[in-house]
Amino acid sequence: MSPKGNDDPWLDARQQRAWLAYIRVQLRLSYEINRQLQTDSDLSMPDYDVLTALANAPGERMQMTALANQIGWERSRTGHHVRRMATRGLVDARTSSTDRRATEVTLTAQGRELLEKAAPGHVELVRGLFFDGLPAELLTPLTEAMENIYANILERGTLPPP
Repeated sequence: MSPKGNDDPWLDARQQRAWLAYIRVQLRLSYEINRQLQTDSDLSMPDYDVLTALANAPGERMQMTALANQIGWERSRTGHHVRRMATRGLVDARTSSTDRRATEVTLTAQGRELLEKAAPGHVELVRGLFFDGLPAELLTPLTEAMENIYANILERGTLPPP
């Protein structure tokens, strides 16, 4: 039995409509964002996710595990991606001075500069594709719904919370 008490293995019509709408939006939005970042800044969406997480972290640095949890990736994927970004000079990854077992990832000046260059085009695209298609009166309900879904994922999912 599911946690909500529903034994039906299929989504009902309303659930299926909502799920398919979400999937269509998520896939298309990801494609458009990735294309825009690549074209304008030679960044991928995963690059942007890492740079943004580091830019918002205290001291623009995070332990690798915390970074992985923040962006919702497995640690191994994060480690491979961070190494590729480090070879491009966007981040620095070193053994932590406070915990020799941990790797600390730091945003470099070059990474910050590229993020600052990429942000205006990214924001313009997000506004144009996402917010311009959302009636103002639905912004708060959508935000609350997404926050509830995210909290449920953190509670029931397998990846540690950020």
